[in-house]
Amino acid sequence: MFQNLDVDKIIAEFIVPWSIQLALALVIFIFGLIVAKFIVALVRRAMQRAEIDEILVKFAGSILNALLLLFVIIAAISQLGVNTTSLVAIFGAAGLAIGLSLQSSLQNFAAGVMLVMFRPFKIGDRIETGGVEGVVKVISIFSTTLMTLDNKEVIIPNGSIYSGTIINFTSSDIRRVDMVFGIGYNDDIRKARDVIQTILEADQRILKDPSPQIVVIELGDSSVNFGVRPWVNSDDYMDVKFDITENIKLAFDKQGVSIPFPQMDVHMNQAA
Repeated sequence: MFQNLDVDKIIAEFIVPWSIQLALALVIFIFGLIVAKFIVALVRRAMQRAEIDEILVKFAGSILNALLLLFVIIAAISQLGVNTTSLVAIFGAAGLAIGLSLQSSLQNFAAGVMLVMFRPFKIGDRIETGGVEGVVKVISIFSTTLMTLDNKEVIIPNGSIYSGTIINFTSSDIRRVDMVFGIGYNDDIRKARDVIQTILEADQRILKDPSPQIVVIELGDSSVNFGVRPWVNSDDYMDVKFDITENIKLAFDKQGVSIPFPQMDVHMNQAA
């Protein structure tokens, strides 16, 4: 059965060409891996020099590495004589199907990239977004983690953050504390102003520049309302607000300045 086989011909026409193609495919694959690794490292260094966030650098490097690896594999297979047109079509269809099924995840990814690039907040900032207020603990490609003031961990999809309103309380070094204090209509406005001024001047955390404001903002139904607006370092905001509120109440009590509660005077006319 095997007597008529021309071994030399088989070796010359099949084994040698296939061996050469396999060797070339292997060379293409190994060389491609080296080049891909070099390109990824080059891109990462360029992004780091541009001071792009490390999260985006790592993720972009991973995506680029996967794309280059896919290109190298297709090139190596093509060297073996395999028609890669259908293979590329299969990969494209699979990518489209995956993209449609992961539409929300891709939206979060795109929003994560925008957040990392434009930096509306950074780790350690106190922000409010999506109805949640807290300190930023983790910024990842798909979600952001906040630690609320009562120490709850909240994970918010980046798509919800970027499509909504972001309030950054710590983007500036200083903040204005807005407070309202009401006094009775029978109380001395000048005396109340002096009491407030004394409290503000005694607190070393309140900045001299910009200077604090003490203004009458409203003649309310039951009280004359003062707007008290001192400026403080952002880190002191909450402590100053709590302390000033307490100290003004104690000082008003000591100086005899009343803080009225809502009330209504009812006048009744007696029928003749």
